[in-house]
Amino acid sequence: MTITTMSRTRRGVRTAGRGIVSMLAAAVLATGLAACSSGSGANEPAQDATQASHVTIEDAWVKAPEEGKTMTAGFGTLKNDGDEDVRVVSASSPVSETMQLHETVTGADGQKKMQEKDGGFVIPAHGEFELAPGANHIMFMKTTQTIQAGDTVDITLTFEDDSTMDFQAPAKAYTGANETYQGGSGASADASSSADSGDMSGMNMGGN
Repeated sequence: MTITTMSRTRRGVRTAGRGIVSMLAAAVLATGLAACSSGSGANEPAQDATQASHVTIEDAWVKAPEEGKTMTAGFGTLKNDGDEDVRVVSASSPVSETMQLHETVTGADGQKKMQEKDGGFVIPAHGEFELAPGANHIMFMKTTQTIQAGDTVDITLTFEDDSTMDFQAPAKAYTGANETYQGGSGASADASSSADSGDMSGMNMGGN
């Protein structure tokens, strides 16, 4: 009887041991699955990048305005390395009260006229959008401080998704495609008064 009881006790120990091993194996498996689950997030795609994150500007510069003038323009080449078109909807700078995105069109009289670009600037996917004298440009409507050749101008572009891109542009003296502005009556209009009135319809931009 004593031997039989000891044998059953040993079998009970062995059975309990197998149960503990099974429980430990299950715990290890569960831990592994949890680790795999938490690690899978590393392979999940990142959130969509902003429009601004796909855009860079090359050869940026600002025309140093003539003495006494408070309107000038910024230029450069905007490049989009993304798979979708992006849209610039506004611009700002600490050196100008207001700024606009402008295009230059040829009027019925054959003269080039600048006007605010409806809908802003669209930069095509994997493409570029040129800002140049006598063409599309960023307009400083009323500068608040003197901008001289050699100065550095801070500019911020805002995109359709409210993302922004900051860049700096050197000021340069430039006489080609000299910007001259006229009021609707045909009389020469001071740049600052034109900006204050907000009426751009009678202005024109001379070009080569």
